[in-house]
Amino acid sequence: MIKIDLKWQLHKWRAITFIVLGRRAWAIETFEDMLADYPNDAYALGSLAHLYAEVGNKQASVDMYKKLVAKPDAPAFAWYNLGYLQEELKQIADAEFSFRRALELNEKLDQAWYGLGLTLIQQQRFEEAIKALKRNTQLQPMSPYAWYQLARVHVDRQEPEEAVKIIRHLKGFEPKFAAQLERETGLEVKAS
Repeated sequence: MIKIDLKWQLHKWRAITFIVLGRRAWAIETFEDMLADYPNDAYALGSLAHLYAEVGNKQASVDMYKKLVAKPDAPAFAWYNLGYLQEELKQIADAEFSFRRALELNEKLDQAWYGLGLTLIQQQRFEEAIKALKRNTQLQPMSPYAWYQLARVHVDRQEPEEAVKIIRHLKGFEPKFAAQLERETGLEVKAS
């Protein structure tokens, strides 16, 4: 028989009600109370991390995600979210670690491959970045973001022929991205 903790449920539904009503500050306070009553509760940690990010308190969000990923059963998405915020805060080495950990848990998490690619670009580790971004394009072939970053890396590496291939490819399904790359790189590509 499943035991239901009514106090925990009350915290949860109060917080959800505040979120629905647009009262994020009250929802945050409710989740903080929940965490005080249930230290290290994964639901409260994840919810607080998300809400802190929504209200712009990214460092507090990072701190909550760090507590969440310290749990042995932390899911891949928690590591990804942590990496995403760390990358935004320019904590690049930490972000790389978090994205790699997310990928250890779920190698098909395409967003983590993209995030890893971005962190590697920022560290000028272009060969590794290309591998990560290519893996993202295999998992999400119609998403233009990794294609765009791949083209930029090839231009930075003085490989315009590779960038041209990508721009030509993008013209087939994301002409706006292709046009942006042409403007930024000075490469003019005729559609095939």
